Amino acid sequence: MSKFVVGLTGGIGSGKTTVANLFAEQGIDLVDADIVAREVVEIGSEGLNKLSEHFGTRILKLDSSLNRSALREIIFNNPTHRDWVNKLLHPLIRIEMLKQLDSAVSAYTILIAPLLFENDLDRLVNRTLMVDISTQEQVKRTSTRDSVSQEQVHRIIESQAPRAKKLQRADDVIDNHGEISALKSKVIALHNNYIKLSNNA
Repeated sequence: MSKFVVGLTGGIGSGKTTVANLFAEQGIDLVDADIVAREVVEIGSEGLNKLSEHFGTRILKLDSSLNRSALREIIFNNPTHRDWVNKLLHPLIRIEMLKQLDSAVSAYTILIAPLLFENDLDRLVNRTLMVDISTQEQVKRTSTRDSVSQEQVHRIIESQAPRAKKLQRADDVIDNHGEISALKSKVIALHNNYIKLSNNA
């Protein structure tokens, strides 16, 4: 892939979306792995057709769309089912992401992927950027935003790669403990650097 791509990641509640939107304000195209993951299981998609062939209509809502919580329930305690679903969906997600990255027209593109390192998606990018906040702050922000228990947030954090490991692997890190104005100037500084790097790529 000849286009310059920056992989944007960070734990739950770290502020990835806010940072991504600040890049979008600079005219940069975004490809969001979470959105792509939803697109590959939309009504009529190959992904959803294969899921319903395999698991039957118990994973469908009345309108024939995917019942995520029903599927989650099935695969949560069953590694065999989980592996089957991952083997089906990961290649579909990857193909769609590459297609969207390829059709981006900005100077460089941001690939937003919460599991950038965990799913080896960093292989698809030229540079990695991590949005970082403390675990306490993650728990506080997420439980407030999503109205979920702190225990649940801790469980999600534990299912992701350790913060220290991700910090080690990231090329660039944005510390997101401050105000939005500070965040904006950090994004603009990185944006200018990525423009330079993409010109030299």
